[in-house]
Amino acid sequence: MIYKFRVILDAKEDIFRDIAIEKEATLEDLHNTIVNAFGFDGTEMASFYTCDDEWNQEDEIPLFDNGDVPGDMRIMNNFILEDNLDKYQSKIIYVYDFFNMWTFLVELAAIEEKETGETYPALLFSHGELPEEAPDKKFEAEKGDEEDTDEDFDMFEGDDSFDEFGFEENWN
Repeated sequence: MIYKFRVILDAKEDIFRDIAIEKEATLEDLHNTIVNAFGFDGTEMASFYTCDDEWNQEDEIPLFDNGDVPGDMRIMNNFILEDNLDKYQSKIIYVYDFFNMWTFLVELAAIEEKETGETYPALLFSHGELPEEAPDKKFEAEKGDEEDTDEDFDMFEGDDSFDEFGFEENWN
């Protein structure tokens, strides 16, 4: 079986790629296909994130294990597409280059039979040109989180409780 994905750049303009890839492929294979489809050089870090139906980000699936305990974190090449994405869980978020935060919404659009003579992965359709810079992201606090105010930090004013740690007033 073949999984057909629409990979959409999270931007105001319509910029997307339609990709076909075998269901036995890993998330790392999908990462490499997305990198090629959008013309990135593939030298930057990337992660997939599970999400709900409203694209709310959940668990990270990184390209490399960057955890405190080696081998403790599952990475892209540990995730087979058919084991993690199906008609009930069809959405995943992809972020490439953590300095620029290229963010893509990846949705499983179809599951079809493999076509004889076709090679996979394949770029099926390309729409829109990638801009020179990643679109700006507006990061919002989760419900219940509030912005810090000056009043939140007033409690430290005149507080000498850190004296015991040997910090001087002008320590730098």
